[in-house]
Order: sequence, then structure tokens, then C-alpha cells
Amino acid sequence: MTLAKGFAERVIEWQRRCGRRDLPWQGTRDPYRIWLSEIMLQQTQVSTVVPYYRRLLARFPDVQSLAGATLDEVLELWSGLGYYSRARNLHSAAGSVVREHCGRFPRTREALAMLPGIGRSTAAAIDVFSRSAREAILDGNVKRVLSRCFAVQDVPRSAMQKRLWMLAESLLPSKSIEAYTQGLMDLGSGICARSKPRCAHCPLAMQCKAKKLGMQSRFPAAAPRKDLPHRETIMLTIPDFRSRI
Repeated sequence: MTLAKGFAERVIEWQRRCGRRDLPWQGTRDPYRIWLSEIMLQQTQVSTVVPYYRRLLARFPDVQSLAGATLDEVLELWSGLGYYSRARNLHSAAGSVVREHCGRFPRTREALAMLPGIGRSTAAAIDVFSRSAREAILDGNVKRVLSRCFAVQDVPRSAMQKRLWMLAESLLPSKSIEAYTQGLMDLGSGICARSKPRCAHCPLAMQCKAKKLGMQSRFPAAAPRKDLPHRETIMLTIPDFRSRI
């Protein structure tokens, strides 16, 4: 059994037994609903997103209604979710889909990534869940799973990013891509947590290099801190002698 096959099969089997299958954006092939959830989930936990997703979908059930809304309407529904640039990009991307794609989402990862607020990983996730495309994702949670499992800790960060993308693509299964992708997301968010990972419940524990080394907290490496700039300032004080007269 190859490393790629063994890794993917464990993730798929675990997702079907223990993964999340009742989220409001699951069980659909509608790229609009999938896109909406993926944007809202960027840097935000699932439990926080769910009520916002339901409210926004009830108000804007399709991309045309979202594109036809004002930005103020979108921001009002988004209020409290944070990272408001996501809401602005959401509104802008909806307009682009309606104007430039006749109201239909592009059917390739490359074209999806051209829309505002959609990067390579988000575009791949939309492609996977809307049409079973065999694409690799690499959001923050997946980076943590791969970095720990394969002890990836290159510096500079650009080298680490490149290596993780190559690894993510090499591990893709030939089938069950939706279960695999969802499984990676679920593992990263619920099992392979940033602090206090639940290694005893992880299907990848036996092959995880970070666990074998007892160094889970060291992966992925923290971004190096930037040195604070040192500035010198000369100030001239002119006393007001008039106040003494």
C-alpha cells in the first residue's frame, strides 16, 4: 500500500464513521451555496458560521439576489461575523458571476480563483464539492494536518507552502474525493487542533511523524516575528515665555 493510498483511505474511512455530515451546506451540488459556506468559513469556526449562513441564504437564495442587493444590506447581515472584507468580496464576486458569467459559476478551479475573495484552496473546495473535481485544498486546518503528519517545517515560509501544496496534490485519492476533502477539514478542525490535539482519536496517529517525535506543538512552525522598526526622532521644544509676564 503506497503512502498516498494509505493516507487517503484512512481519512476517507474516518470521515464516513466520524466526520460531519449534517451541516446546512452539505448534501448539495449548488456551487452558490458551497461558495457561500467556504467564504464564511475562512478564519471562522463552523459553529459560529451556521446561523449566519442560514440567515444570509434565506435573504439571498441565489447569486442573482445577492448581486442585486446593496453592499449595506450584505454588511448588515454579516454584522458580528468579523473580517468584513469577506462580505465585500462576496458581494463583488456575486456581481462578477452575474455580469461576466451569465449568473453561473465558472466550472474550473482557475476561473473560480479569478473571482474576488477566492484563492486557490477555496476555489478547489468549491470545485470538489460541486462537481467532484480531483483538486487539492490547503486551508489552515489542512496545513496543520499535513505539516504534523509529514513533519514539514521548511523555512522560509514560501518553501514550506510550496512543499505542502506538492504533498497535498500527491496524496489525492482516485475516488471519494468529497469524503477525503471533508475528512481533512474535519480532522484539522476537530482532532488535529492547534493546541491539545486529540491524537488518541486520530486515524493518522500511527503514521504521524510529529507524534512519533512528541513534537506536535512544533508543527507547523510559527511564522517568524518581524523585527520592530527602530526610529529616532528629534523634537524641538519652544517655551512660551509670555505666560510668565
